[in-house]
Amino acid sequence: MAQKKVDELTGVEDTGHEYDGITELNNPLPQWWLTIFYVCVAWALVYTIFYPAWPMISENTRGVLGYSTRGEVAERIAEHTEGQAVWRDRIAETELADIRSDPDLLAFALASGAANFALNCSQCHGAGAAGNTGGFPNLNDDDWIWGGDLDAIYTTISHGVRNEADEDARLSMMPAFGAEELLEPAEIVDVAQHVLSLSGRAEDAAAAERGAVVFEENCAACHGEEGLGGPELGAPNLADAIWLYGDQAENIVAQVHNPRHGVMPPWIDRLGETAVKELAVYVHSLGGGQ
Repeated sequence: MAQKKVDELTGVEDTGHEYDGITELNNPLPQWWLTIFYVCVAWALVYTIFYPAWPMISENTRGVLGYSTRGEVAERIAEHTEGQAVWRDRIAETELADIRSDPDLLAFALASGAANFALNCSQCHGAGAAGNTGGFPNLNDDDWIWGGDLDAIYTTISHGVRNEADEDARLSMMPAFGAEELLEPAEIVDVAQHVLSLSGRAEDAAAAERGAVVFEENCAACHGEEGLGGPELGAPNLADAIWLYGDQAENIVAQVHNPRHGVMPPWIDRLGETAVKELAVYVHSLGGGQ
């Protein structure tokens, strides 16, 4: 056996490995480091026996104890849900109007309704329920196409709007006055000016005057003679400053020519009556509820 060389400067044997004139010395690791290393190895072996550890093809090893943080979270959620059951049962048994008169029940309904809104409604109406131009109404203002009292909001959430899944869905369809050639293009321009005049924003007084006749003959039946609309028919108020599809003349012309109709799904079957009640109470509380 060849005798190992000893480094002259340190007095430590080398390992026989040399690269580019640099010799590797055989300095052993400190005992404290080795002790910690061996303890960690032992702990790892024990851990893989008792806890989930090794990934498999479709799952992982379960471990003798069968413990997992995911399971612990599921248990806590189940406990929390069970604790909420008492309140949900009370909401299910209580009329909508009576929920608001019970401070504790109202607090729970608002908290749960806010969570449901964030999960199911904010994608269209926005996180703050301010809606979006293009068909998603602002739920914070005083403009309610289908009514803004608790019962009306509950009905709208339950059955939705213009969907094919619920036979009780809110339904109102504005004729395509231009696309179906019910009005001439010039008449549509005139009636758009008249609609703007209802909120004092007409750009052409003569056109607005001509449009008043067109409005009375074609639009007043739903929107009313003064353009105030009505929840019975789902007709928007045209005399205020709140616009769902834009407040410029060209936006109104486009809507009269070939109207867009928003669609809202029914939620009663997806969420259940209790959750819909909570949503109705929450939406009503945002400030615009009647």
